[in-house]
Amino acid sequence: MVWNLNVETVLSRRTCRCGKRWLMDPNKSLRDPVYYRCNPDSHHRVGSKYKVYPTYDFACPFVDALEGVTHALRSSEYHDRNAQYYCILQDMGLRRVEIYEFSRLNMVYTVLSKRKLLWFVQNNMVEDWTDARFPTVQGIVRRGLKIEALIQFILEQGASKNLNLMEWDKLWTINKKIVDPVCGRHTAVLKDKRVLFTLTNGPEEPFVRILPRHKKHEGAGKKATTFANRIWLEYADASVVSVGEEVTLMDWGNAIIREIKTDNGTVTQLVGELHLEGSVKMTKLKLTWLSDIEDLVSLSLVDFDYLINKKKLETFDELLEEDEDFLDNLNPCTRREALALGDPNMRNVKKGEVIQLERKGYYRCDVPFIRSSKPIMLFAIPDGRQKSTSIGA
Repeated sequence: MVWNLNVETVLSRRTCRCGKRWLMDPNKSLRDPVYYRCNPDSHHRVGSKYKVYPTYDFACPFVDALEGVTHALRSSEYHDRNAQYYCILQDMGLRRVEIYEFSRLNMVYTVLSKRKLLWFVQNNMVEDWTDARFPTVQGIVRRGLKIEALIQFILEQGASKNLNLMEWDKLWTINKKIVDPVCGRHTAVLKDKRVLFTLTNGPEEPFVRILPRHKKHEGAGKKATTFANRIWLEYADASVVSVGEEVTLMDWGNAIIREIKTDNGTVTQLVGELHLEGSVKMTKLKLTWLSDIEDLVSLSLVDFDYLINKKKLETFDELLEEDEDFLDNLNPCTRREALALGDPNMRNVKKGEVIQLERKGYYRCDVPFIRSSKPIMLFAIPDGRQKSTSIGA
């Protein structure tokens, strides 16, 4: 018998125990299906206690019947194995378990096969199974998805038997509706794409105001905002203003641009003056800003992209492994990072907390503040309608 063989031999590795059926059966899954295989490798739970293991197809009917399952919910790619499932139950004298089929949820630009995902892990293309680029539950939660959004998305799909290919945008749109009403607001500017704006009539000494982290949700708490006569703007904003233009500094008031300093066509500095009596309704540009103070914290803003660059692989059959080679469609760049400066209040952001960087997007804190020399790591959360702007411009 297979379990009496020396499991270290080549023969044992090639040996299996099959169920005796008809080799000419039209259903290939019933042609003497494999029930047991030798595997001398150490098991992650039982170590080297066992050398022979039942196959997935043979174990499932047993486990379902013995554990009291009445209806086995299975995705439709297992349809051809339903006959085998019922035969095993009948041959072993076990009670019948009804199978209820539904179509597998397929997502664009995504591989869901465990075999393919394992390749990414083993080849160090991702950190591990919890990587934010992975379509695992832990992966998408780490990227910033709320379980509530996932449940709502799945319930909206229903148990359809029709093949589908879903867009990620719908899931992230649901997620945005959940996080936006409650997440705290903060400000950040890209470290290597910032321009100093000097306010000639600004406060001689910096002062602090206590403002709500979310103007429509008191539960988000408060934040301390510093006002000074030297502030940082995003280069993308500084490069589009003109002399004499009046702009709005968010949560402060209006300011008028009086001078634009450049170096070979690149804006290097702005000079202007506050015009707090001006109407914010009359300005075209509403700008985020940070005071030029030592307490600003370092941030690492991380954007992710799909692991493959093809919307849909032509064929997929995880059971038969007869699918288009996904290695031909790998995305060469799936993770981008940009250093930024954030307001001092971000020292209090906790691991796993979702925040909004105003005019940039939503982020989940993956690594909170530890020390000044180590940046806070924030993962960009898709909002269902546009690319994250943390890297661009």
